[in-house]
Amino acid sequence: MKNAYIVRKARETSEGESVDVKRLFPIPSCMNFDPFVLWDHFNVEPGSGFPDHPHRGFEGVTYMFSGTMEHTDNLGNQSRVGAGGAQRFTAGSGIVHSEMPGTQGSNEGIQLWVNLPRSLKGLDPDYQQVEQDDFPLTEFSSGRVRTIAGEGSPLRLHTAALYKHVQLEAGGQYSEQVPESYRGFVYVVEGSVGVHGYDLQVGDALFVEESGLISIESESECVVMLCFGRPHGEPIHQYGPFVD
Repeated sequence: MKNAYIVRKARETSEGESVDVKRLFPIPSCMNFDPFVLWDHFNVEPGSGFPDHPHRGFEGVTYMFSGTMEHTDNLGNQSRVGAGGAQRFTAGSGIVHSEMPGTQGSNEGIQLWVNLPRSLKGLDPDYQQVEQDDFPLTEFSSGRVRTIAGEGSPLRLHTAALYKHVQLEAGGQYSEQVPESYRGFVYVVEGSVGVHGYDLQVGDALFVEESGLISIESESECVVMLCFGRPHGEPIHQYGPFVD
C-alpha cells in the first residue's frame, strides 16, 4: 500500500526567458502526479517571460496572485489576466501561445498542467479566461477561500478536479472534504501551516495519495493552494512542452 502522505519541496529553477520558478514537479524525484503534469510557482519581472512556444496533449491553468500576465495565441486570443484571475488553455492537438508580464514589478502566480486522457489528446485547442470576481469566494471567521476549479467555478476542465486558493489568519483553521477518488497535494505559498501532523513552510507540499478530509491549521498568516483531481490511470509521457 502506498504511503498516504509524502512531503516534497519545490526546487528553484529558471524557465522561459529568465523567469524564476519554484518547481514542485516535474523534477527527478517527482516527475508527475497523475493527473497533474507540472506545477510552477513563478515570479515574472519585466524583461522576462514566456514568448511564443508550442504545446499539445494537456490543459494549462495560470492563476495570478499579483500583477498581470498577457496571453496571446495562434487561435487569435489576446487578453490580460490580473490578480485573482485565471486563464486556461486546452492544448489538445496543438497550440502556440505566449505569456508575458503586463505589470512593472512582481507578476506572481502558479502554472498548473493537467493531463488529458488519451481519448482526448486530439481535441481542438481552446482558451478561457475567468476574472477574480467570477470565482466563488467563501469567507469565514479566520480566512477566505476562492474556488478556481470545482463546484460553482466557471473554469472548465476535461478532468474532474478541485483547485482552491486558501488564505488564513494566524491560528486559523480550514477543512475540505475531497472526494476519495481524487489524489493531489496541499502547497504553501506564504507562511507556515500544519496539515495532518506535518509542518509545512513556503515551497513545501504535502502529497495525498488517498483523499478524504483535509485539515489545515495556520501557524502564521498564510496562503495555501489545494490541488486535487481524479487520476486517469494512464502513463504520462512528457517531452518538454508536449504531453503525449
